[in-house]
Amino acid sequence: WRTAAFAYAGAAEHAELAAAESAGPVDNPSALAFAAGVAALDGADLDGPVVAEAFPSGAAAITGVLLACATAGAHVVAPAGLHGPVRSVLTGLLARFGVETTFAEPSEVAAAMRPATRLVWAETLSDPELAVADIPALAEIAHADGALLAVDSSRTTPVVCRPLEHGADLVVHDASGGLGGHGDASGGVVVGGAHVMTVVRRVRVETGASLAPDDAFLLRRGLETLPLRVRRQCDTASVFAAALARHPAVQRVEYPGLPEHPGHGVARRLFDAGPEGTRFGGVVTVVPHGGLAAGQALVDAVRLALVAGADGGVRTSVAHAATGTPGADPAAVRFTVGLEDAADLVRDVGRALDTVARVTGRETDA
Repeated sequence: WRTAAFAYAGAAEHAELAAAESAGPVDNPSALAFAAGVAALDGADLDGPVVAEAFPSGAAAITGVLLACATAGAHVVAPAGLHGPVRSVLTGLLARFGVETTFAEPSEVAAAMRPATRLVWAETLSDPELAVADIPALAEIAHADGALLAVDSSRTTPVVCRPLEHGADLVVHDASGGLGGHGDASGGVVVGGAHVMTVVRRVRVETGASLAPDDAFLLRRGLETLPLRVRRQCDTASVFAAALARHPAVQRVEYPGLPEHPGHGVARRLFDAGPEGTRFGGVVTVVPHGGLAAGQALVDAVRLALVAGADGGVRTSVAHAATGTPGADPAAVRFTVGLEDAADLVRDVGRALDTVARVTGRETDA
């Protein structure tokens, strides 16, 4: 449906669709099909109706949720390590309208709640530590004070975790990454119950945040292969993380699939399991010895991965975490695993780590 203009059967149909705010580009059939597909995935095991609204980008979807939930004078609680568009909108745009935000550690969320709190924001997996949000616990805290819980689940997709099943009111996805899966389309999507999504839809319509039909078609196509891609990425990431954790040039590996990861138990409780076992996502953070120089050298020494910030594509991407996330460990390097062979990826990054060890003077005989 590559069109921004529609013809109607007559004046009556035009009036009907205009009254429902579904006329023209507001509800392009391709965008509706993509949104319906994501709603079906995120609400797969729920009894009640689940609906979704498609946005032109992940940032637009985030902004739509924040504008819908945080009216003038409201209070928001968000993770202390939160960065990117969520923090920018909270501390910039919404702050100008009198919205206050408390950035809290997980153990501080309950104490941070106020009578004016309208929204608790969480990430299924944080960046770059990959801390796992205890969604049921956060939902209980939010709902006890009459607030909503919104969860950014871009790094897991519904194949790994479906926050609505664990008490979240809204789920946000940057569809440009894992959902689309090919790095060729931009989009975002918000999913939730019909009673909450009415306000989100109003914001999308009033701000003109409509997903373009070409992007919608490509993102909808990506959903067809999403389960296959994510399972492969999770399998490879598990092998990758375990192998690199044993490399002598590595200080530590952050991956919830590793038993020593602080969020391993929560992940096993909330994340989906298939015949292959629990799926822990396709993002792995590697922290080499040697600080900033070692982290940047590792990024430059990897051959198979693309130096990019995209999440969930068919090609593995690598990025120096502190470059885009202030406060991150200066040595941390984030790998978003693609569809390459696990052995090839381990071999390539292992060779890169050997190079880093020589450059930083930490070479070993291992």
